[in-house]
Amino acid sequence: MELSKNYTPAAVEGKWYQHWMDKGYFRSKPDNRPPFTIVIPPPNVTGVLHMGHTLNETVQDILIRRARMSGYNTCWVPGSDHASIATEAKVVNMLKTEKGIEKSQLTREEFLKHAFEWKEKYGGIIYSQIKKLGCSCDWDRVTFTMDDHYYKAVIKVFTDLYNKGLIYRGARMINWDPKAKTALSDEEVQYKDLQGKLYHVQYAIADPSGEPTGQFITIATQRPETIMGDTAICVNPEDDRYKHLAGYFAIVPLVNRRVPIIFDTYVDKEFGTGALKVTPAHDINDYNLGLKHNLEVIDTLNDDGTLSAAAGVFIGEDRFVARKKVIATLHEHGLLIKEQEYTTRLGYSERNPDTVVEPRISTQWFVKMAELTKPALDAVVNGDVNIHPGDRFLATYKYWMENVKDWCISRQLWWGQQIPAYYAPDGTFEVANSIEEAIAQFKAKGADYKASDLRQDEDCLDTWFSSWLWPMEVFNGISQPDNEEIKYYYPTNVLVTGQDIIFFWVARMIMAGLEYKHEKPFSDVYFTGMVRDKLGRKMSKQLGNSPDLLELIDRFGADAVRFGIMISSPAGNDLLFDDASCEQGRNFCNKIWNALKLVKMWEDRVAPGTNAGNDHFAIQWFESRLNEVQQQVAELFKDFKLSEALKIIYSLVWDDFCSWYLEWVKPGFEQPVDAAIYSKTVYFFEQLMQLLHPFMPFATEEIYQQLQNRTAGDDLIVKQYTAPATPDASILVQGALAKEVISGIRDARNKHQIKPKDQIALHIDTTQENTFKQIEEMLAKQVNAKSIAYTKTAIPNCINMVVQKDKFYLETETELDPAAQKEQLEKDLVYLQGFLVSVEKKLSNERFVQNAKPEVVDAERKKKEDAEAKIAAITESLKTL
Repeated sequence: MELSKNYTPAAVEGKWYQHWMDKGYFRSKPDNRPPFTIVIPPPNVTGVLHMGHTLNETVQDILIRRARMSGYNTCWVPGSDHASIATEAKVVNMLKTEKGIEKSQLTREEFLKHAFEWKEKYGGIIYSQIKKLGCSCDWDRVTFTMDDHYYKAVIKVFTDLYNKGLIYRGARMINWDPKAKTALSDEEVQYKDLQGKLYHVQYAIADPSGEPTGQFITIATQRPETIMGDTAICVNPEDDRYKHLAGYFAIVPLVNRRVPIIFDTYVDKEFGTGALKVTPAHDINDYNLGLKHNLEVIDTLNDDGTLSAAAGVFIGEDRFVARKKVIATLHEHGLLIKEQEYTTRLGYSERNPDTVVEPRISTQWFVKMAELTKPALDAVVNGDVNIHPGDRFLATYKYWMENVKDWCISRQLWWGQQIPAYYAPDGTFEVANSIEEAIAQFKAKGADYKASDLRQDEDCLDTWFSSWLWPMEVFNGISQPDNEEIKYYYPTNVLVTGQDIIFFWVARMIMAGLEYKHEKPFSDVYFTGMVRDKLGRKMSKQLGNSPDLLELIDRFGADAVRFGIMISSPAGNDLLFDDASCEQGRNFCNKIWNALKLVKMWEDRVAPGTNAGNDHFAIQWFESRLNEVQQQVAELFKDFKLSEALKIIYSLVWDDFCSWYLEWVKPGFEQPVDAAIYSKTVYFFEQLMQLLHPFMPFATEEIYQQLQNRTAGDDLIVKQYTAPATPDASILVQGALAKEVISGIRDARNKHQIKPKDQIALHIDTTQENTFKQIEEMLAKQVNAKSIAYTKTAIPNCINMVVQKDKFYLETETELDPAAQKEQLEKDLVYLQGFLVSVEKKLSNERFVQNAKPEVVDAERKKKEDAEAKIAAITESLKTL
């Protein structure tokens, strides 16, 4: 079959993905092989793959494909998360805009019916994109966090933790999202440094009997709209300015409420005016002061962020609209005496990034974290769970685990697992797995209720409370604790995820795994970096700088996109994504395709019965080079240095194989091809495709199949790696020397305008004559030398050049300019002298020598030796000109 001019991804990718699916290569069942298990970080059912997902899924597929080709029974479980806040917001918006229905008009059951319809309509989009990227997931195992078995598992865990005393219900100051109208955990609040204002406001002072004194006390506040909720003014007892106000009162502006002036060392005398308005309902520190001083709590905000009736003024106005009106009214009454620019930190909702979070006292459900965190902290600190890169994230993990607060897990939403607490008419409740169990528990306590008497808690659980069970429940490990699959596949091998959910998800999965399986959920955690655009900005829909994955695949092909995102993404480091890297990936595919076409051209020119090529230096060199890279890649995979592995493979294929090896073994025009050389070349090509396959699966499978006729089942995706042989170090040194000499001679020919067809006589002054004799024939062919001779003296009227410690004289019929030669050698000498200074400076730096890896220091010392030898050789050559 005639090969197309260029590699065409569209003609290849769908064909091979379907073939792999039809063959069942992605499916996994427990057997006698060691398992290699990955569970996908479940993307939200709401969306499409962004570039962060693309990086994440590509890394997982690389690991799975490598493991599959290494003899493991690979199982990659796909799935999605119900994403309670984000999905409910989308469903509410859809109902309002498309059907004119408000959520408040629906029962819970009616709303959930619409939500599941929405999920069925949009939930499959993300899976089709994952397939398009080439991900080899076990599609028979797709799991959704609202699946029936998963729902029951979440309820079972809630009930168990409640019975253990690790879940409790209580009124606490929490984070509130006024847009989603729900509580948030501390980890769902993102803080931003902003330029705000401090408003200096006067409060009239009344004496202990309540009579006005005509005096004022000034406070500084960032949030004047909360003034109506003030229940005290607090000053430092050591502040001489205010000691005389003991027993006095302040009058709250706008509402004329009399509140006490209290004293507490919490107040910073130097900040603002040294006087603090205390609003226990709207600030965590004020709340704690209120508890300490037994202050009234007045909540002036509704759940949607508008002012409540308790505010007394501007009722129903949005909090930020009310702020402007409060400021205007204070100014009108002469109570606003100053506005001051001020840098502050504001918390925003992680799910609604434009929404400022409100501190709010609310009755919620909480998980006690202290008991759960210690084993999970020990697992990472002791190395049972390894974090990559550990040097960056271990300290972060440790700090959070040592300072964690109780986890608010209730959400004022309907889309999610409904909290299994059942309330009796008298307000008492029972936590149970079902209403029938709750009735039995009430009965055991002497209370006889029917199902119609009980009311289930309206709230649902935080999404992360379901996803922390993910590595277990995808194998039914909570709902059916002793089934064969959980025993075979758990613990999983690697978790690949973003660093931004180290606390939301990673830490909590370790806690849940140790609590319910008494075993870590995974052995390694690979943190990908954040994908940014080429200007360094975080990719987002708002900025419009996040490319569409399917569009990228249509333009470049899935392999090129995978290459583009992996070539610049070392573990844990942010990467600057530019679609130019996808173009590089496409060019790489075409480079390999052209190499395939070249090799296929030789197929009909193989000389039967010839095997002399086995002794060809190029074969010996490339075999050692291949073995060397196979060993390096294996080590890099152990350390999860996937980007580095791809770069090494890229260089091996593009440079060593395509640019050097194929040139070294290429037959002359219309000349036959030695059978051994052809056989070895096809073998090397297959080995390279096998090495590259995890990174670029489609192109490598296509090229592997095109290289020669395959028997059924001989597919690259399941071709097993063999252990590489030990490379021949001396051959590798010879190969490196040959490349450097050939490049140097070609460069010298170009500089002196010697045409490619013009032959030269090559004279070599070397101590390595035997080395050069082994590659004479190849060297002569590559530089078009009619003869190669060895000399111990300088040859006059030649082009002089130096490679390592050896001197080369290029004799040519072209007339040479000695002055030009001298000028060129002097330029080379100046460059080398400068280079030597820089290397010596580095080696004289004690910190570098002590801290750098030994191989890095050795490489610098080798550079120094080579530079010194070249300087000596050039200096000697200059004497002859």
